[in-house]
Amino acid sequence: MQIETLKSKIHRAAITEANLNYVGSLTLDEDLMNAANIIENEKVQVVNVNNGERLETYIIKGKKGSGTVCLNGPAARKGAVGDIVVIIAYATMDFEEAKTFKPSLVFPKEGNKL
Repeated sequence: MQIETLKSKIHRAAITEANLNYVGSLTLDEDLMNAANIIENEKVQVVNVNNGERLETYIIKGKKGSGTVCLNGPAARKGAVGDIVVIIAYATMDFEEAKTFKPSLVFPKEGNKL
């Protein structure tokens, strides 16, 4: 049996930009991506702590060390600069493997720094 389980989580990052006129996605600092084991174009769920909005989109690699967390395109309507978000990626795996799998968890500091 295959199940979907938590693979990666960036817990409580701050939105730094919201760009309505860009192709839809989430631009994310490469340092955060690496720390959370998330790759470019990977599907993620974004949960906005401030307003309760949830959305699914994909990752665009942002400048390393920039702290960028930018909602692009229609996603820009789901949050504002300064809102706190949780970024979640899931993986499908065998049930037995999932029992011992350890997700990558990242808790950014101010400025979305590690």
